[in-house]
Amino acid sequence: MARIAGIDLPKNKRGEIGLTYIYGIGRSTAQYILDKASISLDKKVNEWNDDEQTAIRNIINAEFKVEGQLRSEVQMNIKRLMDIVCYRGLRHRKGLPLRGQRTRTNSRTRKGKRRTVAGKKKVAKK
Repeated sequence: MARIAGIDLPKNKRGEIGLTYIYGIGRSTAQYILDKASISLDKKVNEWNDDEQTAIRNIINAEFKVEGQLRSEVQMNIKRLMDIVCYRGLRHRKGLPLRGQRTRTNSRTRKGKRRTVAGKKKVAKK
């Protein structure tokens, strides 16, 4: 089993897909890493030998921020926006979408489960 950047990669997946289990590495980055390490994209993770795993680890450590380091950087960026009280920071603070999406009907992911608000009593017409 390959363990890279503190993540156990799935054994039976292709290397290109397996590397995407690491936070901060997508498909194109995974392809770049495997090309630089001169490993076939179709080679499965359990077929990597120790030298190949070491090469991949070295490339990731040298060139990319991944996992904890990247997560903390993202959190610091969000905290900075909230501290300078810009529009995006306010939206983060209120838990609303920040990129211009409508909030009247959608945005349930950001706002959470619906909370019903008591309506006004209807006045009977004469």
